[in-house]
Amino acid sequence: MSKLREVRLTSPVKQEDLEKLQLGDVVYLDGLIYTGREGVYRRVIDQGHPLPIDPTEVGNVNFHCSPAATVNPNGSYAIGAVTATASFRFAKWMEKWFEVSGAKVIIGKGGMSEADYKRLFVPAGAVYLTTVGYGTGALLGRGIKRVRDVHWLDELGIAQAMWVIEVEKFGPLLVDGDAKGNSLFERNNREINAGLDKLYEGLKKPALSRFGETDDRDRELI
Repeated sequence: MSKLREVRLTSPVKQEDLEKLQLGDVVYLDGLIYTGREGVYRRVIDQGHPLPIDPTEVGNVNFHCSPAATVNPNGSYAIGAVTATASFRFAKWMEKWFEVSGAKVIIGKGGMSEADYKRLFVPAGAVYLTTVGYGTGALLGRGIKRVRDVHWLDELGIAQAMWVIEVEKFGPLLVDGDAKGNSLFERNNREINAGLDKLYEGLKKPALSRFGETDDRDRELI
């Protein structure tokens, strides 16, 4: 098994650095990133509210997540852990979001389809980074140095508000969607699925079966 390549990027991330990323690269981020998910997208894109941030000042990395934020005695905020949310739900907003925000890196969980990467991300020169598995919220929280600002907290609540956070070696994150629109998950799924049928070859029909059991993969229930 080959060693995974580690890459350290600083936000705002340069286009030439994004184009060098390869599927499966392990990425760590420094600088400013911001959170934004369906609550922010609806407010900006569907309802027409102006962005509460200046994209030129807060970087070009948008994190789909729910932060575990607390209030410090002095009134400032701290985020000890942060959990990514599934990004495929937000695909319908991404084309317009790239236009208004200038985002070049989207972080989330699970990614989007390769078709979405090619249709939405490639024209915007953007890539997709995914968090690694579950239970990594505290690990990612170690990379958060401080909360720079928070917007629309009263209107949207903690999970949906837009948090601007300063990070250092924030990760690990995996490149799922590269600058050419290729998907790590879909590539690996194609490779695995191509060999699954061979596992069924030569097997006898089961003598006993339960509801949903079949050796016909088209009828398989999971």
